[in-house]
Amino acid sequence: MSVTPTAAERIAQLRSELDAHNYRYYVLDEPSVPDVEYDRLFNELKALETEHPQLVTPESPTQRVGGSALSAFGEIRHEVPMLSLGNAFEEADLLDFDRRVREGLDLPSGDLFGGGAEVEYSCEPKLDGLAVSLLYRDGLLVRGATRGDGSTGEDISVNVRTIRNIPLKLQGSGWPRVLEVRGEVFISRAGFEALNARQLESGGKTFANPRNAAAGSLRQLDPKITASRPLQLCSYGIGQVQGELPDSHIGILQALKGWGLPISPELQLAKGVQECLAYYRAIGDKRDALPYEIDGVVFKVNNLAYQRELGFRAREPRWAIAHKFPALEELTELLDVEFQVGRTGAVTPVARLKPVKVAGVTVSNATLHNMDEVARLGLMIGDTVIIRRAGDVIPQVVQVVAERRPADARAVQIPESCPVCGSHVERTQLVKRSKGKESFSAGSIYRCVGRLACAAQLKQAIIHFVSRRAMDIEGLGEKSVEQLVDEGLVGSPADLYTLRFEQIVGLEGFAELSSNNLLAAIAASRKPSLARFIYALGIPDVGEETAKVLARALASLRRIEQALPEVLTYLPDVGLEVAYEIHSFFRDEHNRKVIAQLLERGIELQEEGEVHPEFAGCATLAGLLDKLNIAGIAVTGAKNLADKAGSLERVIELSQDWLELSVMKGLNEKGKQALREFFAEPANVEHARAIEAQLREFGMHWQSEKKAVEGLPLAGQTWVLTGSLEVMSRDIAKDKLESLGAKVAGSVSAKTSCVVAGPGAGSKLAKASELGVRVLDEAQFLAELERLG
Repeated sequence: MSVTPTAAERIAQLRSELDAHNYRYYVLDEPSVPDVEYDRLFNELKALETEHPQLVTPESPTQRVGGSALSAFGEIRHEVPMLSLGNAFEEADLLDFDRRVREGLDLPSGDLFGGGAEVEYSCEPKLDGLAVSLLYRDGLLVRGATRGDGSTGEDISVNVRTIRNIPLKLQGSGWPRVLEVRGEVFISRAGFEALNARQLESGGKTFANPRNAAAGSLRQLDPKITASRPLQLCSYGIGQVQGELPDSHIGILQALKGWGLPISPELQLAKGVQECLAYYRAIGDKRDALPYEIDGVVFKVNNLAYQRELGFRAREPRWAIAHKFPALEELTELLDVEFQVGRTGAVTPVARLKPVKVAGVTVSNATLHNMDEVARLGLMIGDTVIIRRAGDVIPQVVQVVAERRPADARAVQIPESCPVCGSHVERTQLVKRSKGKESFSAGSIYRCVGRLACAAQLKQAIIHFVSRRAMDIEGLGEKSVEQLVDEGLVGSPADLYTLRFEQIVGLEGFAELSSNNLLAAIAASRKPSLARFIYALGIPDVGEETAKVLARALASLRRIEQALPEVLTYLPDVGLEVAYEIHSFFRDEHNRKVIAQLLERGIELQEEGEVHPEFAGCATLAGLLDKLNIAGIAVTGAKNLADKAGSLERVIELSQDWLELSVMKGLNEKGKQALREFFAEPANVEHARAIEAQLREFGMHWQSEKKAVEGLPLAGQTWVLTGSLEVMSRDIAKDKLESLGAKVAGSVSAKTSCVVAGPGAGSKLAKASELGVRVLDEAQFLAELERLG
């Protein structure tokens, strides 16, 4: 049937009117018509679209009911990571944050005569909901995603389209061609009560609190269920952008409001930290009267140029902080204390509680951290205790109500034997190393000595070994690992590489296809980078970044295995205690056996080579003498001694020549006596010589050939990676650039040498174009790497 112009025009007119009413209702909070009039217009549009289905468009106000149910959510990689925020719990934490901001911007700090420069901050309540990303292209909503792990989220596009205050098409004009909006999806207090009332009427399960209700509603595979829930969005920022935006955070939020996106009505600008504290107190006073639940206040540096200058830590921006409200607390009874065994053998007490609701969540377990915390609390089984729960933080016992202690209360006792394997449980010792001595004290951690003979440690070690950041073996979740260990098929990480199809296919959850997929994933993991392999081993205190430092600097497993603690401390961010942990790990006979088995069973480490040029010839004799921790010889004394002697052997000789030593200048009498006593011990002489020999072997000795970093092809250059890389991961690309001498930065500036832009590149690519920075696509980047060798 042909469409009359009148019908098409009326549909367009109705959509425009309904969009305007939605904007006034949800964004401005100034509805101009009663609900009955809105419903009349909506129903008229729906009837016209039913009569003329070819005129239905995705952005029509009628298209919010949800489509067909999904079988699963797809994954979406965030082009700009959705980082978490640091937390402030006390006023002093916020003052410290403001101090760090001003120092980072090199602003005057003030003195007795003035308070120094003040930074402007945006202030808004921290909603207790679920963070989402909304992507608009040419003003149309094309994608929605959850935050996920910050790098990768779930595709919830069909669900966010059902949320009434999310515009399917942006209002007004002037919005960027590509605009990623970030916000919090939440349910108001009234909406939560109405939802639970409907759940009770229909015989459904009620929700514990609005946040759980919002998160559960947004992640429904059936979008019709999501559409039936009273979800709302509050925009708080942006991600990737292609186009122009204001130069302040509040300016951007006001622009979003003008384009139809709701922002917090409580948004304010504060000049200086004292106004931030005043805002925090004011919002705290009206917290219970707000129509939605909040758990704190978010402060952000308002000036975007300042934000870029401050930059980011590993997982959070330096220019924003969440000032949390005091945690909610309840009284309950401690029924028992049980002990769990972790990956490193730590035996940790866990409180089993009489169930109690705290902040809308039923709590029956709480962390006790360690036995020192149990002693600090004076905790006994049977006590009445105060439980605190702050947001998503694990509930904890904060206080014992001593006057309610029953007569039959029992002391909490650390088990002598591991509750999992029966091995002995011993208390760790803390070693404090200072000039000339080591002192030992009891640590707060108790450990099972069973290592991988303990099923709990074995399971956790393998779960870590196969994780995405480690060996990245897909298909091995916690339950699968537990099965493999319980069935006796895996006794160490090395046993994963001997698994056969017939051993796997009979396990719960494994059919023919999933068994073959798992074996393929295990096979695909046989060529890890050295950094991944080191991280996967689970060395205590060695995280992902430290593993990268070890791999990049020493560039071979053999060197890392053999490295003495003093040699390891030449590497950036490796302190003496971590160095001893690394050294001890590789001296352990069982660990050496597992590593040998992994290599025998096909592990081929990638990216091994020579010691990084930055560390070739990096040591000095004075530095070595300082690292020997000889009492009374500090940095200056070590330098004077090195200048006088010229070699380690001459230092050893000089230490025993009392006549020559006594007239030496630049070393006090205490230092001379300490030097004499130190090298009078044959073990100390042997250890000093061993350190020097290893420095020579590694090419790090002061007499080794200097391989200046300046000689690397990309030395002094700053590169930026943006978008998705398809041939190699961004982590590998970063490692390759760093191995060529480049610094890899997270933002584009006039100092950027080159930008590598993969599919989906956003604001960084636009910034590079504005500044005239050289840009390579992935194919060009790979060609450049090949050219550079």
